[in-house]
Parts: sequence; C-alpha cells; structure tokens
Amino acid sequence: MTDTTTTLDLGPQARIIARLAAGVRDEQLADATPCPGCAVRNMLGHLTGLAGAFRDAARKDLVATTDTASDAAAPDIGPGWREELPKVLDELAEAWRAPAAWTGMTRAGGIDLPGAVAGAVAADELVIHGWDLARATGQEYTPDPAALRASHDFLRAAAEDQDRGGGIFGPVVPVPDDAPLLDRAVGLSGRDPGWTR
Repeated sequence: MTDTTTTLDLGPQARIIARLAAGVRDEQLADATPCPGCAVRNMLGHLTGLAGAFRDAARKDLVATTDTASDAAAPDIGPGWREELPKVLDELAEAWRAPAAWTGMTRAGGIDLPGAVAGAVAADELVIHGWDLARATGQEYTPDPAALRASHDFLRAAAEDQDRGGGIFGPVVPVPDDAPLLDRAVGLSGRDPGWTR
C-alpha cells in the first residue's frame, strides 16, 4: 500500500454513495444491478452491512459484523434503510480518519488482514458498488478520484493473484488500456463497463 492510500479519506466517496442511495426510487428496489443475482434492494443492504463491517474493522472492534463472510447470502434492506445507510456511511468515514485504523491487523469478511489493506478494500467496495447502484438506477456517477485510484490499484493487484480473492471477483473483463480509470477498475472487478439496465 502506498502512503496515499494510508491517508485516504473515505468521506467523499461515502457521501457519493449516500447521494446515490437517496436518489433510489421505491419502484427501483427490485431492479437488477450489474452484480449478478443482486437487486437494487440487495445492493443497498450490502452497502449498509459492509459500511458497518468496515467501520468496525477500522476501530479494531472485531465482532459479528467483521466475521460475516463476503459470500454470504445477498442481504435485504430493513424498513429504516434510508436513515440507516447514510448514518453508517458517516461512521465508516469517521472511523477511517483515525491513523490507527491503517496500522496493525484487523478483520473484515471473516478474514484477518492488515489495516491498510482493509482500508483499500473498503474504498474498492464503495467505488464499485457505487457504480453498480448508479448503473442500476440510471444515475450519474463520478467517484471520488482518490478512492477510485485506491480501488483500481487494489483490483489490479487482485487480478494478478491466481486465487482472485478467494472467489470474490468474477473473471476480469478486458477493457482497453486507454479507457477511463473507472471503466478499467470495473473490468478488473469482473463487471462489464458497458452494462445497462
């Protein structure tokens, strides 16, 4: 991890996710997303869960949220998701502003990993799932540039790993080298940047 990543403020990207979530209409909750088998309501549930998990990972508060496997069943939203999601996104951003979050070991998705790696994973989750949500709901999406760079760097390293993150990612979708950085990150995540509703 680079020094840039270890000082990354997840707040701007978290606010983008909150804005996208606020733009979701109730009639869109059952619509498909680019994430296979995941409707908009499941994506919103996943974002709520991952925000809580990575908040706790930053705090080194290793509880049930940090032990939930990444391949667990697609979560659903609760009745108060419109209030809960922005709140937990704010808590996530605040937790990662603490320098100690980026040091030592922590846990996320039931996997022990260095704090700096967990921070990069959190950035990646917010960037890629922000794209998922925006595409599924027809909203404009420009991720935070620093979070996007961290996401791309993480995904590029994961793409070189034969295990591909233990099955977290699908096969890389080829994207031209001169494509926008977001398209390249999306392709590395196993999604087609050309996906449409």
